[in-house]
Amino acid sequence: MTVSYSLELPTQRVEAAPEFVTAEAIAEIARSAEAGGFAAVHVTDHPAPDAKWLDHGGHHALDPFVALSFAAAVTTDVKLLTNVYIAAYRNPFLGAKSIQSLAVLSGGRLILGTAAGYLKPEFKALGIDFDTRGALLDEALDVLSKLMTGEDTAYEGTSFNARGVRLRPVPATPPPIWVGGNSKPAVRRAVSRAQGWAPFNTFGYAAASRTAEISTLEDLESAIAWAKKYAAEVGRTAPLDICFSAGNLLDDTRSTDERHATIAKLESMGVTWLTIAPQGADRAEVIDHARAFAEEFIA
Repeated sequence: MTVSYSLELPTQRVEAAPEFVTAEAIAEIARSAEAGGFAAVHVTDHPAPDAKWLDHGGHHALDPFVALSFAAAVTTDVKLLTNVYIAAYRNPFLGAKSIQSLAVLSGGRLILGTAAGYLKPEFKALGIDFDTRGALLDEALDVLSKLMTGEDTAYEGTSFNARGVRLRPVPATPPPIWVGGNSKPAVRRAVSRAQGWAPFNTFGYAAASRTAEISTLEDLESAIAWAKKYAAEVGRTAPLDICFSAGNLLDDTRSTDERHATIAKLESMGVTWLTIAPQGADRAEVIDHARAFAEEFIA
C-alpha cells in the first residue's frame, strides 16, 4: 500500500503571524497541499500553553476546528486532520459538537486524531485532572460513538449527567478516529477502539511528552510489532492505519535517496500515513518546499 501524506498548516508560527496565521495563509497553503497531492492537512491543539513550555521549545496553536474549517472552505477533497485533538480538555458533548460541525460542513473530510495529552500545566489551567486524562479520553470516545449513531444518548460521566442528548445532523459516515501516542496504553486504545494509531518521532523528548521513546526506525518497528501482537491477542481483524510523524527523519537535511529509502522502509513496516512539516522563513518558501517534496515523493 502506498503511503499518504498530510501537510502541516504552520499556524503555530506566531513569530511571523502575517505569513502563517491568517485566513489567507491557511487558504494558500491548503490549496497548495491539495494541488500537490497531499491527502490531508493538519493542525495541533493547545488552548492554554504555559509560558515555561513555550519558552523551551513549545508552540502556540489555533483552535483546531476553526483553523481546519478555513482550510475546508477553500478546498474540495483534501482531508482535515487534527494532529492531535486533546479530548479531555473539553466536555465530551461540546467536543462532539465541534467534531460533528466540521465533519458535516466539510462533506465528511475530517479525520479525528486524538490523544490523552501530556502538558500538565495546560490541564491545570483548564481545570482538568491530569491523572485521569486517559479515562477522560475513553469517556469522550464513548460519548462520541453513541452520538454518531443518531440515537438519543444518555450518559453519566465523571462531571456531567446527560439524560438524552440528540445530535443533528449526524455525519453520513462518522469520522475515522486515530489515537496518538507511543505508549502501550495509547496502542491498546488505538487497536481496541479506533481506526488508526499515530505514533511520533520523539527526538529524544520522550520524557517531556510523557510517552515512550521512538527516535529511530528500529524503535518504530518494535512498537508496530507490539501493536500487531496486541491486535492478534484481542482478535482485531480490521486494518489499522498507522500515521507516523516522522519529523527529522524526512527533513531537507537528508538526501533524496536517503528519504526514499526511509519511506520504503516505513511502508514495509505498515505505515500508511506520514505527516510533513516543511521549513521556510516565509509562506512562499514553505509552499516551495512542500511542492518540491510532493513532486519528488508523491507524484
